[in-house]
Amino acid sequence: MPKRGKKYLESMKKIDSEKIYSLEEGLKLALESRFASFDETVDVALKLGVDPRHADQMVRGSVVLPNGTGKDVRVLVFARGEKAKEAEEAGADFVGAEDFGEKIQAGWLEFDTAIATPDMMAVVGKLGKVLGPRGLMPNPKSGTVTMDVARAVKESKAGKIEFRVEKAGIVHAPVGKASFGSDKLLENIKSLLETVQKLKPSSSKGAYFRSFGLSTTMGPGIKVDTAEIKDIVK
Repeated sequence: MPKRGKKYLESMKKIDSEKIYSLEEGLKLALESRFASFDETVDVALKLGVDPRHADQMVRGSVVLPNGTGKDVRVLVFARGEKAKEAEEAGADFVGAEDFGEKIQAGWLEFDTAIATPDMMAVVGKLGKVLGPRGLMPNPKSGTVTMDVARAVKESKAGKIEFRVEKAGIVHAPVGKASFGSDKLLENIKSLLETVQKLKPSSSKGAYFRSFGLSTTMGPGIKVDTAEIKDIVK
């Protein structure tokens, strides 16, 4: 078990580890118990009633958070010709083709999201071993392999996040900065929950949302009542 610092331990005293809080209570507590000198990100962890080992129970998607992420997103677009021009006009930070493929192979990774037109996948496919483990590989399911590059760029800049269920059946996702305040963070969380609900596999049996936790970057985790989710996503 990692050794915790004094500030973390002080923060823990504010939280009853046995209690399951309402979403509003939990979020308020997370914001009150933060202690880092920087503007921490608020993260949620959703344990789902799925088995990701089965392809038909893989939950993966994206959502444009209504209040953004609070992060300046650097967007790389793989495109040529007219689509490259569209990407530039939409605000992409980097636009290219084989030239950026070579840069990435050489170790360059100064971007947060990669988007590609379908015809560029011959170039992008070679980068799978580099981009895949970092969650940067363009994918049709998340809308990052598309001919509508302008829309994809604008959504990424506006606060689009991608998520996928991990081996243990958990979805981790950032929902904004602590400085947003409770109201904006609640709106973002509700948008995420609604999107995850829509992606529920038909083969998933029993309770879909098994547990729900939230925390700030440096703060302790807080358990949230999953019963509330039913009212949020109905």
